[in-house]
Amino acid sequence: MPITNQQVAGRAFLREMYDDAYFPDHVVDRAEAILLRLCARIESEAPSDLEGLYALTRAATEEFNQLEGEFVAAGSEIETVAREWICDEFCFVASAYGFTEADAEQLTAGRDW
Repeated sequence: MPITNQQVAGRAFLREMYDDAYFPDHVVDRAEAILLRLCARIESEAPSDLEGLYALTRAATEEFNQLEGEFVAAGSEIETVAREWICDEFCFVASAYGFTEADAEQLTAGRDW
C-alpha cells in the first residue's frame, strides 16, 4: 500500500544512520522498512486514539528489537545516538498522523535497545 500522507511520503527516514558508516546500509534499509510499514498500518487501520496508535507502535518496536541482532551481526548496534534517532522518527510519524500529544516513551515502550 503506497503511503498517502505527504509529510511521510517525502520523509528521508533515518538519514543520520545512513550518513554514519557505523550503521550498515542494508540493516538501516530494514529499519526504514519497519517505519514505512508502521505508516502503512496507521493509514490502513486509522487508529482513533492514542491507545490504538500505541498498539501499532508496540508492534513496530518489537520489530526493531528483533533487528538489533542483525545490527550486531553486521558489527554495529542500536546504541545511544541511534536510539534517539529512531525514537525521533516514531515521534515524527505520530505527529504526521495527527497524534501530536503522543508520549515519546509510550511510542517505543517495550524496546530492548
